[in-house]
Amino acid sequence: MSKENPALSIVIPAKNEEANILPLVTEIHQALEDKIDFEIIYVNDGSTDKTRDKLIEAREKFPRLRFVSHKKSCGQSRAIVTGVSIAAAPFVATLDGDGQNDPADLFVLFQTLQEQADKEKVLMAGWRTKRQDVLSKRLTSKFGNAIRKSLLQDDTPDTGCGTKIFPKAAFMEMPHFDHMHRYLPALMKRQGGRTISVPVNHRPRERGVSNYGFWDRLWVGLSDIFGVMWLMHRCNKSEIISE
Repeated sequence: MSKENPALSIVIPAKNEEANILPLVTEIHQALEDKIDFEIIYVNDGSTDKTRDKLIEAREKFPRLRFVSHKKSCGQSRAIVTGVSIAAAPFVATLDGDGQNDPADLFVLFQTLQEQADKEKVLMAGWRTKRQDVLSKRLTSKFGNAIRKSLLQDDTPDTGCGTKIFPKAAFMEMPHFDHMHRYLPALMKRQGGRTISVPVNHRPRERGVSNYGFWDRLWVGLSDIFGVMWLMHRCNKSEIISE
């Protein structure tokens, strides 16, 4: 398979994930080689460890991999926007850089997306039915999901899962803001699209440490929800008639 015209670009934001680079890139190739034309785009978000060195090492072994670096950390959403903006494929997948998402799930999500007649307006979202996080993360996520579903009505059980696939064009039309990656189903709905949630595998973190704490997820998430509500109410999409 050729990497010049990939069908899928896999964008992975990473901050201080030196121990996870080679294992995850290797696993992606094992899961998708000979199944999908793909490329891997890492966005090194201002890492202070040896993440960049490991990316250089991985690129020498896996030519499908390319990466860019932020001079300073800009956050996960900004890293995803950077990666999507340079993606060569019409469809983009995201994975978290910590290895908790299973790359094997991407093939199922991609195949399901291709079966949709309106695939240019569909977001495929992973649904972690069996979370493997510590108790504090699970409680925060459960509380946040309940509030989000009540206020945004985005018809999605798990927006925090890093495993997603979406059309690049639809993503680039969305408003880009800090933490926007947590609200992609609502933003897709805002554009007249829809989300399909598929159960995916979720694994405990084996290497490295989380970049998020309990209060980071809770209070920031609550303020973001009201911002997204405002965006959804302010949307005014025009329907163009060809003359």
